[in-house]
Formats: sequence, structure tokens, C-alpha cells
Amino acid sequence: MRSEKLTRAWFAVTAVVALTGLVTQVVVTASAPDGRVANLLCYFTIDSNLLVIATSALVAVGAARGTVFTVLWLDALAGIIVTGIVYQVALAGLHDLHGLAFFADTLLHKATPILFVLGWLLVGPRGALTWRTVWWSLAYPLTWLAFTLPRGALTGFYPYPFVDADALGYGPVALNCVFIGLFFTALTTGAFLYDRRLAPA
Repeated sequence: MRSEKLTRAWFAVTAVVALTGLVTQVVVTASAPDGRVANLLCYFTIDSNLLVIATSALVAVGAARGTVFTVLWLDALAGIIVTGIVYQVALAGLHDLHGLAFFADTLLHKATPILFVLGWLLVGPRGALTWRTVWWSLAYPLTWLAFTLPRGALTGFYPYPFVDADALGYGPVALNCVFIGLFFTALTTGAFLYDRRLAPA
């Protein structure tokens, strides 16, 4: 019972932190002279934080069950890890952020990934992941690419330099996507194996 209460409390805090970062980012984007809120949906960061908010909220209210939840949970976990690592490796420092923009950036790229991953490592939930969940979870990055790249070709807007087909060409972009896809697959597989090892017998 104590563990369940701790799990719910942890992910309630995680959901609030991610939601605060998301709302702040929407305000910052809407306030910018050339800001387009619709472009936010192209960012893997935003989509992964949305998944974190949804799944964390379900854990917090005790409704974390079912196949759909399990797939979304694994997508949130792998997605937010990719968000944190890719940002630190490839994107941090590209923009000089201040004020609310810096606050939103910190919550979305640092605080939320740390809270969500630590919560999963320390308090669960456990025992729901399967190989089928791992394979279904790959629909998330594929859907993101299927939305972002064609939209970029039509509008000229690409959320990240490594998927900018206008600047790099589709060959290098495809290679970048393969590397990130392999990383995502490795994360979901590792999460499944870790979960299976720690799940109660």
C-alpha cells in the first residue's frame, strides 16, 4: 500500500512538472513574433512530454492498466529518454534562452526526463511489459516521422537540424532517423528486460 501511494504521488508530481513546462512553452511560442503553436506538435520533445503527462496522470489516479496504456507508457519512457539525451548531445546551446523560455526548456528537457525515468526505476509500475509491447511501441517514432517529414516538405519547417531534409537532403536525414530509431528500439528492449527482471514473481 505504501509503495502504491509513493508511486501515485511521484507520478502526480511528474505530470504537474511536465504540464507546467508544456503550458509555459505554449505561452512562449504564442508570444513570439513568428511563433506558431501548431509547430510545437512537430517536436519529439513536446510529443514525448504529452505522453509523460497522460501516462503519469493515469498512474497517479490508479487507472494504469490495459494494453494501450502499457504501449503508451513504454513510448513515454523511451521517448523522454531520447528527448533528454539527444537534447544534451545535439541541441543544447543552439539557442540562447532566457526567462520563461529557459524555464520551459529546463522542465521539458531536464526535469521531466529525470523525474519520469527515476520514478520508473525506483517505484514502477512493474510487470506489464511484453515483447509485443516493445514492437507496438515502435509505432510512435514511425508516426512522428510520417507526420514531421511530409509536413516539413510542405511548409519548410523542420523541428530539428538533423531532420531538415531541405538543408541535408533525404539521404542523411534517413540515416539520422535510422540511428535514432535503433536507439529507441534499444531503449524499449532494455526497459522490457529490466522490468522483467524486477517484476514480482
